[in-house]
Amino acid sequence: MGKRSRQRQKTQATGRDSRDNAVRLRFCAGGWGAGYADIVKENKLFEHYYKEQGLVPDGEFESFMEAMREPLPATIRITGYKSHAKEILHCLKDKYFKDILELEIDGQKIEAPQPLRWYPDEQAWHTNMSRKIIRKSPLLEKFHQFLISETESGNISRQEAVSMIPPLLLKIEPHHKILDMCAAPGSKTAQLIEMLHSDMDVPFPEGFVIANDVDNKRCYLLVHQAKRLNSPCIMVVNHDASCIPTLNINVDGKKDILFYDRILCDVPCSGDGTMRKNIDVWKKWTTSNSLHLHGLQLRIAVRGVEQLAVGGRMVYSCSLNPIEDEAVIASLLEKSEGALELADCSADLPGLKWMPGVTSWKLMTKEGQWYSDWSEVPSSRHTQIRPTMFPPKDPEKLIGMHLERCMRILPHHQNTGGFFVAVLVKKAPMPWNKRYPKVRKDVSEASQVASTPADTPHLLETTVQREGAEPEGKGDSREQEESPNGASLTQETPATQDGVCGPPASKKMRLFGYKEDPFVFLTEEDPVFTTIQSFYDLSPDFPKLNVLTRTHEGKKRHLYMVSKELRNVLLNNSERIKVINTGVKVWSRNSDGEEFGCPFRLAQEGIYTLQPYIRSRIIRVSVEDIKVLLTQENPFLSKLQDDAHAQAKKICMGSIVLKYIPNPDSPAEPQCPIQLCGWRGKTSIRAFVPRNERFHYLRMLGVEVFRDKQGLGQKRRDEGEEGPEKDTEE
Repeated sequence: MGKRSRQRQKTQATGRDSRDNAVRLRFCAGGWGAGYADIVKENKLFEHYYKEQGLVPDGEFESFMEAMREPLPATIRITGYKSHAKEILHCLKDKYFKDILELEIDGQKIEAPQPLRWYPDEQAWHTNMSRKIIRKSPLLEKFHQFLISETESGNISRQEAVSMIPPLLLKIEPHHKILDMCAAPGSKTAQLIEMLHSDMDVPFPEGFVIANDVDNKRCYLLVHQAKRLNSPCIMVVNHDASCIPTLNINVDGKKDILFYDRILCDVPCSGDGTMRKNIDVWKKWTTSNSLHLHGLQLRIAVRGVEQLAVGGRMVYSCSLNPIEDEAVIASLLEKSEGALELADCSADLPGLKWMPGVTSWKLMTKEGQWYSDWSEVPSSRHTQIRPTMFPPKDPEKLIGMHLERCMRILPHHQNTGGFFVAVLVKKAPMPWNKRYPKVRKDVSEASQVASTPADTPHLLETTVQREGAEPEGKGDSREQEESPNGASLTQETPATQDGVCGPPASKKMRLFGYKEDPFVFLTEEDPVFTTIQSFYDLSPDFPKLNVLTRTHEGKKRHLYMVSKELRNVLLNNSERIKVINTGVKVWSRNSDGEEFGCPFRLAQEGIYTLQPYIRSRIIRVSVEDIKVLLTQENPFLSKLQDDAHAQAKKICMGSIVLKYIPNPDSPAEPQCPIQLCGWRGKTSIRAFVPRNERFHYLRMLGVEVFRDKQGLGQKRRDEGEEGPEKDTEE
């Protein structure tokens, strides 16, 4: 069992969304194709398989294959929730895109970047330039540096176009509780966070994102992505998605089950839609990949809909293969017995070209043997090929599933990667939760002792109770059936015993990786707040209970904040979930600050979350003041303009907020608020802002920012920018 579990973890880590896995390949041996000269972009088995499946319209197969052999164009997405997204868009259009026009590199004429027609508000753009051209051409050096710097600051994401689709179809609202089941490395997770924060005037949206991944190491890549957005509403956890624990929350003083309003189920896949970027797939692709992954994909999807609230939406996304796509969706719909419905999303993304899902498909082994129905499969292959891999036999049932509502994006239609997306809406509790209240003890014991096939559930003596409703004869308890660690029970195929729909089979939760530091919430009476409260004059509605640290012992080095709802999740599930990271840093200990009245200075990461509660130590600054603060290391107070200078003289030494408020009468200046952390010294003042964020704000103010590739000159200027104490993570 241990070997199988480790293998399953490895499969999830390496198989999922190779679009994102290809991030690592970009850095191998210097660029597109470098180090892969021996890989020929040919795979006869792949061509034969997809010709036979008929997924590509007649007469378009050659165009489909030609597109697959071309490098994937570069696409970027502007972080839409930030109030200065319009300023970034203006900067891109008026400065960097104009420099690209009419360029010719290596005999290729560079086309002007174009907005993705189906992405709202011109927040996503694509060009015919590949990543290699952008990285290697001296003519695009400034544009390349802009992309790197703004990406690290969280203002831009370099993300494949089709990867942007699932979060859009979830239709996120700020109050939604969201689960991202297989989240690393986090490009889609970033989109979910952005949508939660659509209103920047609300520092703590009611909703949150729980981002999960089975691979412990990739969880830290996920943390890095999420941290760029500085949100108090994100939690990164480390679990096998197929048995991710059921969580509890406290509602009006009573324990309740957490059901999610939205779930992103971007499952591990064979990656055959990623050949344009992950060219290693050309030599590794075989039909057996989908056969090995189908069961895992179905188990993850089943676990997802179990945790989905009635009325909620789950987006299932995968690669091109119908064994991983329509077969999973059809099996899920059949299991649900009407509890799930495929949503019609044909009008949700105007301008997106896609093919409707198919209702018939075949299965092929790696030896080339085709099967159209389970009855044709010899018993010797029953462990590799499952009944759920084939289309339903009942024509009426097949019509009622509306598989044509699934969306398959083909690469040659809009110069993208290949992708599959399906949106499921939950109409009622899943049948095994609703109609399986009791199992006879003799049947339960017999089934636990007996050696059962893989698709037969273990019938447990305990009661499976209704999702979000009262079970029969059990008062007001609302607990679902769980394994001892809180993971619901999952299975590949439904089974019945005496005509009763059975629950999914149990699977033990396994934890991998390092033990994380604890998350310790402060009490309202914590002595830390005594000086912080008076020094920053925090407003009475400041949520002290949302402040946490990462240690039980010694001095608190950093203070973080989470939203009220995430605090609820953390406090009620500390023993059943492995939390990798959560919260946004708002204060850091500064030994020099104690003599000035407060040992904690403000952290730039959390300034937009924290500032609405701060009522003192705020200096209103102008555009010219910001230019001085971000280009000079320790300018004298006299370098500020008169208004800011006068304000600064009234404030004692220590941590401060530098706040710019836009002037509608000066349209040439940035029309969005800017908030920076600073330090008021004895005779000088400085901004505590990370390098890439400095570059970002300077660009918004019209200051040319350019570094040589070694960045030596800038490095010298950046030394010591963190101030009296280096602001490093614990």
